[in-house]
Amino acid sequence: MIIKTYTAGFLENNMYLVLDEKSKKGILIDATECLSEIIEDAKGYDIEYILLTHGHFDHILGLNDFKKALNSKAVINQNDLVISDNVNEFTRLFNQPDTIPPVYEKFVKDGDELAVGNLKIKVLATPGHTEGGVCYIIDDKMFSGDTLFRESVGRTDLFGGDFAKLKDSIKNKVLKLNDNITVYPGHGPTTTIKHEKKYNELR
Repeated sequence: MIIKTYTAGFLENNMYLVLDEKSKKGILIDATECLSEIIEDAKGYDIEYILLTHGHFDHILGLNDFKKALNSKAVINQNDLVISDNVNEFTRLFNQPDTIPPVYEKFVKDGDELAVGNLKIKVLATPGHTEGGVCYIIDDKMFSGDTLFRESVGRTDLFGGDFAKLKDSIKNKVLKLNDNITVYPGHGPTTTIKHEKKYNELR
């Protein structure tokens, strides 16, 4: 498994290209901005899915362009459709230009597993930052979106946010995972479950 990290946008979002060298298949996690570097790095691979950790505007603004460039299917938890469909309510809050709400080809829920080549991708629903927030787990790697950051968690003051639900997701789901899992968040540096069990603000 090859993981390539890209940071883009005025909120410095992380996007992750996850590639299976053997099958020449892969996925993209989150879609802030359709960077030419990502398109170039994906050449020679079938990027089957673009997996959204949640529907906030800063994670989906590049989705329409990515779908065309990579010929990929967009995937999200259905509970975040209301946020994605109303994306321009959020872009205006942050003085960003309007965009066309994306269309999704597939919806995932807690416990689902996707197979892409040799990649086995488990879906962990972690509501709180948004109602439909999910984390994606592949072996000992977890892509946490804005649920979990290094020593911090996502905000809950925007539409769909619920601090009690986020606290429950962190304490009773995320921090129950194996210590050795490396976490790739939607913003900021990587961390580990072991580190967050000791230092996270909601531990």
